[in-house]
Amino acid sequence: MKQIILASASPRRSELLHQAGLSFVVIPSRGEEVITSTHPAEVVEELSLQKAREVADRILSGKEEKADDFLAVIGADTVVAADHQILGKPADHEQAREMITRLQGNVHQVYTGVTLIIRDDNGNICTRTFHECTDVDVYPMTEEEVEEYISTPEPYDKAGAYGIQGSFGIYIRGIRGCYYNVVGLPIARLVHELREMLSEY
Repeated sequence: MKQIILASASPRRSELLHQAGLSFVVIPSRGEEVITSTHPAEVVEELSLQKAREVADRILSGKEEKADDFLAVIGADTVVAADHQILGKPADHEQAREMITRLQGNVHQVYTGVTLIIRDDNGNICTRTFHECTDVDVYPMTEEEVEEYISTPEPYDKAGAYGIQGSFGIYIRGIRGCYYNVVGLPIARLVHELREMLSEY
C-alpha cells in the first residue's frame, strides 16, 4: 500500500503531521549530509532534498523493509540563523551561553527547508523543494536568566539552543511568519504543496 513517509526521526515533526491529520510512516534518512552553500535558505533546501532522496532511493531499490512503495516522501531540515550565520546545536554550556546571549534582545531567523517526492501510478517521480523563513524576536535577558535557562536540558538537542514550544517561550516577544516553521515544519504550506502536487500528478 502506498504510504506517506517522513524522512525524519524528529518527534516534533511527527506531532505536526499527526496534528494535520496525515497518516504516515517514519523512515529516518541515514545518508551523509553535504552542504555546498553558506546561505541558510539554500542550506535547508539542500539538506531536505538529500534526506528525502536518500529515503526514496532506499524504498525504490527494495532496501527498506518498512515500505515497498510510497505516495510521498517528506524531507525537512531546520536551522536558526543570526546575522545570516547558522547556529547549530550547542555542544556544551559555553556554546549554549554564547548562542542565547547572541539571540536575546534581537531578532533572528528560523529557516525550514522541505522536499516532497511523490510517485504516481505510472512510477513517475516528481520532486518539489521549498523553504519558509520566520523572524523571531527575543526579549532582552539578564545574565541570570541566561544561566538559569542553559542549566536545563532543553537547549542541547535544538538548533540555536532553544525550542519555541518549551520553557524558552516566555522570552519570545513575537514572531513574523509561520510559528510551526520554528517548531520544525511549516505544516500549512506543506499540506498545501502536497495537495497541489497530488492533484497535478
